[in-house]
Amino acid sequence: MRNEKLHKILKETFGHDAFRFDQLDIISSILDGKDTLAIMPTGGGKSVCYQVPALYSDGVTLVISPLISLMQDQVTNLAVNGVEACFLNSTQTSAERRESEEKILNGQVKIVYISPEGLLASSRLNFFEKLNISLIAIDEAHCVSAWGHEFRSDYTRLGQLKEFFPGTAILALTATADSKTREDIIRQLRMDEAKVFISSFDRPNIKYNIYDRINEMLQLDQFIKKEHEGDTGIVYCLSRKKVEKVAIELNKLGHNAIPYHAGLSTEQRLAGQEAFNKEEGIIVVATIAFGMGIDRPDVRFVAHLDLPKSIESYYQETGRAGRDGQPASAWMIYGLQDVMKLSQMLETTDADENYKKVARHKLDAMLSLCETGQCRRKTLLAYFEEDLVDNCNYCDTCLEPGELWDAMVDAQKVLSVIFKTGQSFGAGHVIDVLVKSKNAKVVSRGHDKLSVYGIGHDRSKTHWNAVLRQLLNMKYVGIKNWEYRNLALTQKSGEVLKGEVSFMMKKTKEGKIAALKSKKVMDVSHGRLDLFEELRSMRRELAEEGGVPPYVIFGDKSLHDMCQLMPRNRSEFLLVNGVGASKCDKYGQAFLDVISRNNS
Repeated sequence: MRNEKLHKILKETFGHDAFRFDQLDIISSILDGKDTLAIMPTGGGKSVCYQVPALYSDGVTLVISPLISLMQDQVTNLAVNGVEACFLNSTQTSAERRESEEKILNGQVKIVYISPEGLLASSRLNFFEKLNISLIAIDEAHCVSAWGHEFRSDYTRLGQLKEFFPGTAILALTATADSKTREDIIRQLRMDEAKVFISSFDRPNIKYNIYDRINEMLQLDQFIKKEHEGDTGIVYCLSRKKVEKVAIELNKLGHNAIPYHAGLSTEQRLAGQEAFNKEEGIIVVATIAFGMGIDRPDVRFVAHLDLPKSIESYYQETGRAGRDGQPASAWMIYGLQDVMKLSQMLETTDADENYKKVARHKLDAMLSLCETGQCRRKTLLAYFEEDLVDNCNYCDTCLEPGELWDAMVDAQKVLSVIFKTGQSFGAGHVIDVLVKSKNAKVVSRGHDKLSVYGIGHDRSKTHWNAVLRQLLNMKYVGIKNWEYRNLALTQKSGEVLKGEVSFMMKKTKEGKIAALKSKKVMDVSHGRLDLFEELRSMRRELAEEGGVPPYVIFGDKSLHDMCQLMPRNRSEFLLVNGVGASKCDKYGQAFLDVISRNNS
C-alpha cells in the first residue's frame, strides 16, 4: 500500500514512471525511521529521496544545503511541480523571513531549505523545535568530513541535531565518498546504526577525455567547436586570474563565456548565476567555488584546464555534466606544473601530517587516473571500489589506445641531469639542461659544460615534461624543497638508474593537438530536429514570461520524449518523461499546439 502511494506521488507530482537506483529502498528506510546515508551519482535523483517522503509524511522536512543559489533553484523547481516549499537564508529581508516562517507555522509548506549555520542558530532551533519535523536531509554530506573534498567546518556541528530532534530520522546525501569519508560522515552526524546505500558511481553517458597540455586555449577551442558548438558548459581553472583570462579568450574566439569566482562582487556573481540558469549555449569559466549543487540538467560538457586535487573533486565536478542522462563530455588537459603546484600547496599548509598523508594519496590517485593507459572509466570506478568488468569503449584511452614504449633510457637521462645539477633545481631548469637551452640561468651556473647537457635535445619539452611527471607519480623523483620545488632523487631512483625495473609510457603525438575523432552526439532518434527546436523556442518564451530558467519548465530529455511520442491530448502528454499534473496544467496546451502544427 505504501509503495503504491509513493509511486503515485512520483508520477503525479514529478512525472516519472519509476524510481531509479536505490531511491525506493532509501525512501523506505527513511519512512521506517532509520538514519540513512545515500551515495548516489550526480544526476541520479538524490532530491527525490527526500521530496517524495516529505509529500508522503505529515509534518515538515528540513533540507540542509550549502549554497543559497541551490536553495532558490530547488524551491522554484518544486513550485513549478505544484509543491509548496521555501527557504530561510541571509538573502531575505526581515519581512520576507517572517512571511516564510508564518507559512511554515500554518502548515502551508512541506519542505524548508536552510544552511547549517542558519539552522543551528539558537533562535532558529527554538522555532523548529515547536514543529513536527518528519525528516532532516543533509545535502552534500561529504562537507561534514575532514577527509571529504569540500570540508566545511559549519557542517561538523550538525551532530548536535540529534540532541534537538532525537526522534527524527536523518538522511545524509552525497555523490562522492570513499569508505573513510563514509565512516567519518556517520560518526560526525551521530547516525547510530545507519543504513548505507551505495548506488553505482558510473555515469555511462559521460565521455572521459584527458590529454597532455600543449596549447590550452587552442585545445579548448578545438574541443568545443568540434564536439559542443553552441552547448552549455563549464570550464574549471585553479586561479581567479586564469578564470578571467580564459573567459576573455573564449569570447574572442566566438564563444559566449562569462567568468565566475569568489573575488567578483556579489552583484557580478548573482548576474553570472542568473545568466547560467537562463541562457542557452553559455559557458561559465570558474573556480571550484561555482557548481556545488548545480541543478541544471543540460550542461553538455565540463572542461578542466588544471588538475583537480583528488578523484572525488574530479568526479563531483565532471558530474555536473549530463544530469539529464543525455551524452556529455568530461574533458581535461594537464601538465607537470599542475602536479608541482598542487603538491606545493599541500606541503606548505599548516594541516597536520595525518591529513597531508591522506591528501597525498588522493593527489597520487588523481595523477594515476591521468597517466593510465587503461580504460578511464574502469580506473575511476575502481577508486570507489566498484568493478567494471569490460572496458567502456567510450573514453579516450578506449577509443584511441596509446601505444606503449620503453622509456627507461629517457627516465635515466632525467635522473642523471637532476643528480649532476646538484638536486637543487626545479623541473624547468632540469628540462632546459636536457634540451640544450642557452638561457642565462643554465649558462651562469656552468650547466652547459656538464656531460649531461643536451642529452635530450632530440625531444621536445612536452616530451620531457611527460617523462618527469611519470617519474614523480611513481616516486622515482621527489621534491627536496617545497618553497622552490627543487627536484631530488629518492630511495627508489636507483631501480631506474640500474635498469632493475621496467619503465613503460604511452606514446604521444608531439606537436599535434589531441582531440577525439568522434563527433558531437545528440539524441535525435526521433528524426524531428525541427520540432525539437520549435519546442525549445516555446520553452524559452514560457521561461521568460514566468521568470524561471528554461530547464525548470522541461529539460531537453522531456522535449526529445515529446518528439518521440507526439502526444495529441492531455492524457498522452502526461506520458512524457518529467511531466506531472501541475506542469501539464500550466504548460501542456502550449506544447501540444506546437506538436499539433507539426502533425498536420
